[in-house]
Amino acid sequence: MISLSLRKQLKNSLLDISFSSEETGITALYGRSGAGKTSLANMISGLLKPDEGFIKIENQLIFCSQKAIDLKPENRGIGYVFQEARLFPHMTVKDNLLFGTRFKRLESRPLSITEVVEVLGLTNLLDRRPDSLSGGEAQRIQLGRAILSHPKILVMDEPLSSLDQTRKQEILPLIERLRDEFNIPILYITHSMEEIIRLADRLLIIEDGSIAADGTVEELTGRLDLRPLTGRYEAGSVINSEVLEHDRHYGLTKLKFVGGILHVPLIDVEKKTQLRIRIRARDVSLSSNLPEKTSELNVFRGKVIEIAQPTQQNAAHADTLIDIGVPIWVRVTRLSIERLSLRPGVKIYASIKGTSVDRQSLAARKGIKAL
Repeated sequence: MISLSLRKQLKNSLLDISFSSEETGITALYGRSGAGKTSLANMISGLLKPDEGFIKIENQLIFCSQKAIDLKPENRGIGYVFQEARLFPHMTVKDNLLFGTRFKRLESRPLSITEVVEVLGLTNLLDRRPDSLSGGEAQRIQLGRAILSHPKILVMDEPLSSLDQTRKQEILPLIERLRDEFNIPILYITHSMEEIIRLADRLLIIEDGSIAADGTVEELTGRLDLRPLTGRYEAGSVINSEVLEHDRHYGLTKLKFVGGILHVPLIDVEKKTQLRIRIRARDVSLSSNLPEKTSELNVFRGKVIEIAQPTQQNAAHADTLIDIGVPIWVRVTRLSIERLSLRPGVKIYASIKGTSVDRQSLAARKGIKAL
């Protein structure tokens, strides 16, 4: 769907990025502030001109320095969703939405305003003006306007960064619906690992103006060498699972995954729903023997794969990678590592708190493999 190789000398760094993606779904660009994420988005959309390179979308060159091709932003077939909604203050919500249709491609699939209004929940807002909208409402309208341009690809630059947690939780399910129902490829720029785990199919990590890592969310969030980039607090494991059954009497849901059955607080979704779940490293404990009469419902036999070296002298903790059918990270004290005689290959029992599933990043997925 998109292929590019770009170089741009910015004020304090050189941006030198190449990647291609043939998939629909969401490709996330993750990196710290100043890594070059927004500059890349602006170059793709035509708001910033690269020094050299090319951008190709659906086999059409929209920029090529060698061939002197540089299409105007409105001719690139890109829908851009900014960090803050940029709506026309003198227009109603409906007119702001219809403005997007001025740039729709003739060859694109017809997409009616009625369809977009229904998906984004805008029916009761159509006659209002931007100054009467909440931040979440304004962002939904900006999103709808971008979709109604019938883009080849949707570029979303930190679309939730200016919203509080309540408004974020309103928008996240809508982005999921766009991904699943409209089949529009999305390039999603963020510094929130929570949003990535919930939304993304593929993850690109940008550091110092270049791609530091490229892979699936499950792969990259579990890599020890990327911990300095993904963040120590975010340490954890992403697991694909399927809803097996609900125990409403005890308020529990059983999730089936490669390593067995995981009991978690009740999740209100249908049986056989595929879920991507995140287990924080700090919410897993280890023991050398099978725990007896424990409150933990989730105990799995596994073995040690790797023990990370502490990044600081006299650090209290060290992250340990355990194989329980899938690899999971565990944060344990160095004293516990010594007492349990942990080393690669040692058999161990891992206990996962039932309440440890990160519900903020819990995501229903299509097409993932739980077994």
